[in-house]
Amino acid sequence: MSRYTGPSWKISRRLKYSTLENGQELNKRPFAPGQHGQKRTKLSEYGVQLQEKQKVRYTYGMSEKQFKKFFISASKIKEGKTGDNFLVMLETRLDNLVYRTGFASTRRQARQLVAHGHITINGKKVDIPSYLVKPSQVIGLRETSRSLSIVKESLEGIRVRKDYISYDDNKREATLTRNPLREEFLPDIKENLIVEFYNR
Repeated sequence: MSRYTGPSWKISRRLKYSTLENGQELNKRPFAPGQHGQKRTKLSEYGVQLQEKQKVRYTYGMSEKQFKKFFISASKIKEGKTGDNFLVMLETRLDNLVYRTGFASTRRQARQLVAHGHITINGKKVDIPSYLVKPSQVIGLRETSRSLSIVKESLEGIRVRKDYISYDDNKREATLTRNPLREEFLPDIKENLIVEFYNR
């Protein structure tokens, strides 16, 4: 299954969860799209687990194959809980941190910035959106990319950054100061259901 590129609002309404993390998709119509969208349906245990997995997968904009690959990698980490390790890995992806920093207004836009070679790690160009950023690494913009209008508009719209990101406005650089704590992001996600889904 390839990465989903359709309307994000429809997905959010179907899952009853804001994949953009701003709640805008659910403000006007907090029910699933389509003529049967307002009907109440009771999900099975499998359905609940699947829905939780889909919430996270669509939030980070990943294909099913890549998502499962990340889960397998997280399950091999000996320290900590698998669910926590999995979400921390997703949160420290380069495209997500470009979004969290404010260089892009959406994760899709952040992925595009990375793929098109506008982003650097410690001064070197990195064009792999799934690159895992390590603590103390510096995320920056290439010299020729700092004047991009989408970057300027996004930075102007940023209100608050996560505590694990340190930002230098003069240099247009962000540093991942430490790995995120589980309680610092996606508070409404029950990662244990995702672990149960893949371990069933």
